Amino acid sequence: MSQSKSKSKSKCKYRVSNWSEYDASLKQRGSLTFWLNDEVIEQWVNQEKTGCRGASNIYSDVAIELMVSLSSLFGLAGWQTEGFV
Repeated sequence: MSQSKSKSKSKCKYRVSNWSEYDASLKQRGSLTFWLNDEVIEQWVNQEKTGCRGASNIYSDVAIELMVSLSSLFGLAGWQTEGFV
């Protein structure tokens, strides 16, 4: 009886020698800049009380509309959009 041994395929290992340059390249790769109007920034946090216990009222309608637009534009999930913004 012969036993088959699984051969592990070794990956080519890449070792980073300059971490500061590597980190800078990762930050630059994901760089995206967009500008918001001052009115949007002023209206970002919701100031109205919801009247419901435990209801989240952190973001205003303007902020939620912006997040929905970015989510559909980039195909992100809700928590990914919140982290992105």
